[in-house]
Amino acid sequence: MNIAEMPHDPAQRWEWIKYQLRIHGCSPAELARQLDVTDRAVRAVKHAPYPRIERAIAEQLDVQPIELWPERWNLDGTPRRQRPNRAETFPRSTAKDSRYVPVSHRKTGTEA
Repeated sequence: MNIAEMPHDPAQRWEWIKYQLRIHGCSPAELARQLDVTDRAVRAVKHAPYPRIERAIAEQLDVQPIELWPERWNLDGTPRRQRPNRAETFPRSTAKDSRYVPVSHRKTGTEA
């Protein structure tokens, strides 16, 4: 893979990246399954920064994300962020902190 052949136009660049992924044996849909995200999330990289997906694509192609998206990454390997304090992953809690108690809508037969 020759990174110098990569187009500068974002639409053409995305087509080039998809082609390179297929050459390396991993389609964008397969990458989405591996990352447990929707294929729409992988396609979102075409238009908007998505560091987690960008890193995964770069890893599949054996390059650094800055080589694929130089406008989205700093030289030190950190993503350029519009919202720098936003985390890439969100903690998922199974217990909700709410006082909601579900009420049955079915009569049990004990009411008069």
